[in-house]
Amino acid sequence: MIIGSSGADRRQIPFISLVPFLLIAFGLAWGILALFIFLPDRMTEIFGELTGQHPLFFLAVYAPAIAAFIVVTYDSGLGGLRRYLSRLLLWRCSLVWYAFLIVGIPLLFFGGSALKGNLFEDPFPFSSFQSLIPALAMTMVKGPVEEFGWRGLALPLLQRRFAPIWAGLILGVIWGFWHLPAFLLSGTQQSAWSFTPFFVGSVALSVIVTPLFNKSRGSILLPALFHFQCNNPIWPDAQPYDTFAFAAAALIVIWINRTAMFSREGAVTEVIPQTESRMMPRDLSSGTGTGS
Repeated sequence: MIIGSSGADRRQIPFISLVPFLLIAFGLAWGILALFIFLPDRMTEIFGELTGQHPLFFLAVYAPAIAAFIVVTYDSGLGGLRRYLSRLLLWRCSLVWYAFLIVGIPLLFFGGSALKGNLFEDPFPFSSFQSLIPALAMTMVKGPVEEFGWRGLALPLLQRRFAPIWAGLILGVIWGFWHLPAFLLSGTQQSAWSFTPFFVGSVALSVIVTPLFNKSRGSILLPALFHFQCNNPIWPDAQPYDTFAFAAAALIVIWINRTAMFSREGAVTEVIPQTESRMMPRDLSSGTGTGS
């Protein structure tokens, strides 16, 4: 996969495509949720009560992915969409990043829970293995699908104009703000949370995942795994204290990756690989840690 700002990038998906992407992502998600906010009785009568498992809520959650698919197909056809989807095959990255995904993220939640004071008080949320598996499956096919849009399309386009640190911050603000309507609806998980810590946490998470995205040569798979781990239902409830843990982690990630984060050199700017992604052995040795 070609990395860096090149003419080939701009011939495929132009930077201006960020506008229709955001219009569709916000319009679809906010439109569905706005109907339930402003016409609750009528919408409930027709579609039933909106919950986190309702098909329309899934449609709202999938809005960034739907927007990305529409934009990519419009700009580059089905062949371009196929090459774009081939970025799901990109999995090679340094082992330190895998350690962070598998061990580091849970530790941040446990640390937030310790700050909250419920680390040893709240019981494990699942009483049996049979109840755990559906919850994990539901988490896997929900939030992580957003990454087709956020890191699949928006981040590489933003990195054409901004250094990764600024692209990550900008996308974090957009990402956090996109969730706002869910906080205004009863029946959703977010309705029990405070928006401000969630918003700050979203910005921090966006910054953390940016160097992972670049180190993995534009993988969609690894940001989706990151998203899954951040939503994993087996971690303790650390709201809103997990925000402090992720903000601290973001600062550490920025410091370790400071050269790459403040330079556009090496930033992934392609939405569509020139050819379907086939990683070479050298990609595994692109670094021994999260740093440049």
